[in-house]
This record gives sequence, C-alpha cells and structure tokens, in this order.
Amino acid sequence: MSNIHFIGGEKGGVGKSMTARLLAQHLIDAGTPFIGLDSDQSHGTFSRFYSEFASPLIIDNYDSLDQLIILAQENPESDLIVDLAAQTSTRLGKWIEESDALTLLQEIGCQVYWWHVMDDGADSVHLLNNLLNRYPEDFLKIVVVNNFGRGECFDYFEKSATFQKAKDRDAIFIKIGKLQPQLAARIDFSNTSFWAAANNNDVMNIIERSRVRVWLKNTYQELEKLSQ
Repeated sequence: MSNIHFIGGEKGGVGKSMTARLLAQHLIDAGTPFIGLDSDQSHGTFSRFYSEFASPLIIDNYDSLDQLIILAQENPESDLIVDLAAQTSTRLGKWIEESDALTLLQEIGCQVYWWHVMDDGADSVHLLNNLLNRYPEDFLKIVVVNNFGRGECFDYFEKSATFQKAKDRDAIFIKIGKLQPQLAARIDFSNTSFWAAANNNDVMNIIERSRVRVWLKNTYQELEKLSQ
C-alpha cells in the first residue's frame, strides 16, 4: 500500500519545504521509492534540492491535481510527497471535495497523511483547528509537526483545545529540532541534500557534519512514529 503525504501548514515560513526534504531524505536512506510533487511555483525549494525526484504540481489546475490519483494508482510501491505552498488549502480542498479524492485514494489502498507544520504562534494553532474541522475522516491521518527551528515554546499549543482535538483524532505528533542556523544557511546556499551535508567534506567540516548527522538521526527517530 502506498502513502501520500500532503506537507502543509498554510503559513509561509514555518518549514514546510524543509519537512518535505527531511521526509524525502528519510525515504531515500530507507530505500523506499517515492515521487515528489512541488506546488510552489515561485520558489520550488523542494524541487531545487531533490530535482531528480520532484515534478511540479499546479494547484489551480484540476488536470494537474488529478495526476495525484493516477500516480498513486499506477505506483503502489511508491510514496507520494506533496510539498504544499502557503495558502493553498482552500483551492486544494475544493478539488478534494468536488472529486471525492480522499474516498478514491482509500479505494485504491492509499493511506493519506496530512502534515501540519507549525511554528509556536497562535495562527498555526488556529489553522490546525480549521484542518481538523475540514477533514474529519478517520482514514486521513493528521501529522502535527512542531518545528523548533521556527519556534521555541509550544506549551500554549499543548494546553489548547486544538491540541486535545488532534490527540482525540489519534494525530501523530512529531518534533523537529533546531539545526544550528549557520549550518542550515550553508546547506541552503550550497543547494545540497541533507545526506551530502552530513557526509561530504566539501560542504561541511568534520564537526559540522557530525552535528548534521546527529540532527538527522534525532529527526528520523521522530519520523519513525509514522510506522508505529
């Protein structure tokens, strides 16, 4: 059974593309085939770092969105990673509702994961609440990502009614630790994968590569929650 991962969060700057890249690298390292789709036509960060795996997805075009169903049906051995640009949920939701896309994906044996990447602001909590209200289906797995690279205190979220609502939905809660800013910037400006940053001495020195490997190891342990 294939999995489809919608990597969202609706807000800009919360780390959606970084999360998509981390999931992609995790699947590569695990030997799991996947197909990447990048909906950000202006920046295309996911495509920039994993161009050999990624193709464009045009949210405003139903023919383009329909390919999600076709790709899932024709590639049951591969996961799909969809890197959603900011402020695309309404347009994507319209296609999902008019096409009954979630039911179709369930019928072809595809598990749907909807990732909500958060900073520690109130807007992220509000947007998660909207997501939970919009998609109450039990077969859609909600993945909540607390990105400590974009926020330091998620205590208010964990005390909120939205957190409890997500918990009652059996949401998967993942924490992504903060990578040292200068290392994150170097990876970004080098246009390199996380694997290269962790292993290529042309990109990082020995101690920097070690820090990236530790960060990846800790993140991978969090991503393993998907299969638990």
